[in-house]
Amino acid sequence: MSSQAPTSGSAAPGAERHYRRVRKVPTQQLLGVAGILGFLGTWELIPRLGIIDERYLPPASEVIAALVADFGLTAFWVAVGETMKAWFLGLLIAVAAAVLLGFIIGSSNFLRKATNSTVEFLRPIPSVALIPLAVLLFGVKIESSLLLIVYASFWQVLIQVLYGVADVDMVANNTAKTYGLGRMARIRYVVFPTALPYLMTGVRLAGAVALVLAITAELVIGSPGLGREIALAQSGGAISGMYALVLATGLIGVLINILMRFIEKKTLAWHSSVRSEVIV
Repeated sequence: MSSQAPTSGSAAPGAERHYRRVRKVPTQQLLGVAGILGFLGTWELIPRLGIIDERYLPPASEVIAALVADFGLTAFWVAVGETMKAWFLGLLIAVAAAVLLGFIIGSSNFLRKATNSTVEFLRPIPSVALIPLAVLLFGVKIESSLLLIVYASFWQVLIQVLYGVADVDMVANNTAKTYGLGRMARIRYVVFPTALPYLMTGVRLAGAVALVLAITAELVIGSPGLGREIALAQSGGAISGMYALVLATGLIGVLINILMRFIEKKTLAWHSSVRSEVIV
């Protein structure tokens, strides 16, 4: 008996180290890379095998080469800057307006009921339906893009803030009243912490929507940015260049999503939904 105890005692740490090594295998990252390689491989084969004419869908290798060439062009980065400027300004205006109105409307049962039908009527209207109005008001300037971006992003944040304010624990709110906290103090210490996870979700969703509308406005209206460059490349017959710019918009979308998730995790590090989050 005495000779077996050290053996079993030394096996447990070894098994634990092995278990930790297994857990450290970046399965998710490897699967992500495999998915991208599979997508690019399929894309490469489709035009090579003649399934789709190379004039309309160049092989992935040609498009990636065109994208790498774009990285060395000043005009490309100017277009990226114009798109990101419209995205940032539009998102900033939408979030500021939605947070302000969301807390005002959500804190009053009267305002919530009075605005409910108006919100439900305006929210489903597609932003692209406002393109004629944007062109009439602002022409092809960046303001046209901002109008579409703000309109589409605003609802994403407003609805989340309204849900967040409505989710406030009434017991906690009444307790705060009992302890003499005023309206502003209750918003600061009771309402805002409850609504913050909803707000961050709305901002993350609005970030993706804002990029879509920025590209759409540039593509349709002709505002400066990547969307207009895509339209110019298509009309000029530079198909590989056009797909390269489309890839660039996809990469920007991925970077925006990573940025938003990073901000969300840092802001909500105290919240159980982030601490126990499992990315799938």
